Amino acid sequence: MKKILFPLLSLVAFSNQLVAQDSPVTKDPFIIANNVTWNSPGTNENDSMPIGNGDLAANVWTEQNGDLVLLVAKADALTEWGQLVKLGRVRVQLSPNPFIGATNFTQTLHLEDGSVEIQSGANRLQVWADANHPVIHIEARLEHPAELSAKLELWRTTKPDHGGMFELAGNPAIETAADTVFPAHANQLTWCHFNPSSVYPLVLSQEHLESLAQKYPDPLLHRCFGAALTGLDSVSSDDHTLKSSQSAKYLRLDLTALTETNVASTAIWQNDLNALVLQNSREHLRRLRAAHNEWWTAFWNRSWLHVSGTPNAEKVSQGYALQRYQIASSSRGSLPVKFNGGLFTVGHDLPPGQASKNENHSPDYRAWGNSYWNQNNRLLYWPLLATGDFDLLQPWFALYLNALPLAKERTQIYFHHAGASYPETMLFWGLPNLNDFGWNNPTTELKSDWQRYHIQGTLEIIAQMLDQYEVTQDADFAREKIVPFADAIVTYFGQHWPRDAAGKIRMSPSQSLETYQRDAVNPTPDIAGLKSVLPRLLALPEDLTSPAQRDTWNKILAALPPLPTGKTVHGKLADFGSGDADGKTIILPAEAYGKTKNGENPELYVAFPYRLFGVGKPDLMLAQNTFAARRFPQDTCWGQDGPQAAVLGLIELAKKAAVAEFSDYGDQRFPWFWNGGHDWIPDFDNGGTGMITLQLMLLQCDGKRIQLLPAWPKDWTADFKLHAPYQTTVEGHVENGKVTNLKVTPEARAQDVVIVSPAA
Repeated sequence: MKKILFPLLSLVAFSNQLVAQDSPVTKDPFIIANNVTWNSPGTNENDSMPIGNGDLAANVWTEQNGDLVLLVAKADALTEWGQLVKLGRVRVQLSPNPFIGATNFTQTLHLEDGSVEIQSGANRLQVWADANHPVIHIEARLEHPAELSAKLELWRTTKPDHGGMFELAGNPAIETAADTVFPAHANQLTWCHFNPSSVYPLVLSQEHLESLAQKYPDPLLHRCFGAALTGLDSVSSDDHTLKSSQSAKYLRLDLTALTETNVASTAIWQNDLNALVLQNSREHLRRLRAAHNEWWTAFWNRSWLHVSGTPNAEKVSQGYALQRYQIASSSRGSLPVKFNGGLFTVGHDLPPGQASKNENHSPDYRAWGNSYWNQNNRLLYWPLLATGDFDLLQPWFALYLNALPLAKERTQIYFHHAGASYPETMLFWGLPNLNDFGWNNPTTELKSDWQRYHIQGTLEIIAQMLDQYEVTQDADFAREKIVPFADAIVTYFGQHWPRDAAGKIRMSPSQSLETYQRDAVNPTPDIAGLKSVLPRLLALPEDLTSPAQRDTWNKILAALPPLPTGKTVHGKLADFGSGDADGKTIILPAEAYGKTKNGENPELYVAFPYRLFGVGKPDLMLAQNTFAARRFPQDTCWGQDGPQAAVLGLIELAKKAAVAEFSDYGDQRFPWFWNGGHDWIPDFDNGGTGMITLQLMLLQCDGKRIQLLPAWPKDWTADFKLHAPYQTTVEGHVENGKVTNLKVTPEARAQDVVIVSPAA
């Protein structure tokens, strides 16, 4: 390797920085009450706590021998295969170690400032991911001087472990690389992973899109990601170890991470990382910590929803806070959180040649691979609208917006008409994975029966974007993002399907989610989605849209078939064509459909996510009867009983679901790494759906109308602040079914607030 000129850090300048003392953080007792404290060290990676700044994150744990361990992740650490992997593991040792055998040991996750603190008497270790810089800080304040050693542990010494990847078919031969550890320099360890090749060209060629390769550059080829570890008054003893040069009461390590795309060499990446390390080292840590604390204080002040009154209510309240914390810790990077574990998956080293499996796996493993599954991932992002966490929403929207040009060209090549569609399960650049598309598939039709026609998820993206616009009233967001994206999606639906004799769109062949495949006609989720978003697009200020767009949208809206209805048989949704003269009228999953293949209730998309029916809206009983007749009750993982029951005012069912969602604990020591269920641990669907349910139980909006307590149980007490349309926040206290201390900002919006009687 060519020798790198290394900008050696000034050890004097580094050591003379101001020590980061405690700086003000929120004293909100509701936040502090949800902190998590353990009174004994852990054993392994299954005993970790999460920290993160939205892009750079870590599982943090202690072990019986006194070691502090960090398993470090970054949102854009993607290998040649598009696999999201860890940066590596760092093991920190103190000598002598004041925490070994301590009877007053505590380890606390502090939600108020996003840190993990280990304490015994006057001895403290703090770990925090800087909210404003790509750096994780480890600080030790000790009663007596000690020495610190930090060891870098890597497991991709030959090539990445591809276990758990659902995306691939045909077992293609792609060159893969081991991680690179650079020769240590003075007080710094540096390592990276560089992609010498990429699966991207293969995906394009297998999916008959080779002509687009030059127009849309490879997002994986020559991507380089890694980190540097530096220490206060530290020296490197070898390429994997950093040690303090002398005993001290204050010890410090900084891990600085960097990802670059299309970088020519690891040498260039290393120089860029060195410059970043130098830049951050010149910042006083006290100032950095103060700005970090300010970010977290502002975050918790955006909104809150604290519940009490019963033991279950308290479980719900803590689960809500910890889900929101974990999303904040992992959704400010270039890519959104993965539903199947996000940045907080764990694992351990395996013997050489042993492949990862669910039961025994490396830190890079996750079941269901690295595609984004819309129907799962959306559940993490719906609740961020009411919390006002719009910065956390942007990676989710960007996933689709960045892929829009490619999606439009794919539509032209495949179907010879305008518009865009996205597959339900897609690689982050917007194309189907090869497992779904099919290896050596001569057609442009997905081979997977599960995903072949499953495209309605983008209508839900439009609905989420419109919700953000209604809250923020951000005209630029609507003009530059919502309208181009929505117009492409709606145009696809308008041009892709034939018309029947009455001039109505006939969606066939189609499917209704994954449950009714191949033979569905006019699926209810697609119709409901279009009936929901089209009127809202047409209601946008006219200076945000064109006359041609409005004319097209009006024509498509007029051409939509009605929502299909039918009768129950013995109180339940029947197979298509069955009937019972005494049955109740309900909404069907499609105009025509076959046998079930999964456990979803597509007919209830009219309630959530599209809210065509609900409390305060017409025909509520029709939707409630539909809910009662559903085939597949489910209130954990991606089950939607909770949000749908809340929208329909079904108080006890919504309450039951909220408790189930927020107590479906994982089997790790940090129980809010939610149970893997159908997905992988942490299953963020659980926490996301729980947040949606709880918010909708308390507050539902319809235009300017703000409904409070539409599905709120009388035995639950709440203190809340949530966001509503027209730049509005609503806060107050609920107890025994009564709202007090109501504060609506701006005050003029108070006239639009309606307290819904629980009996309604």
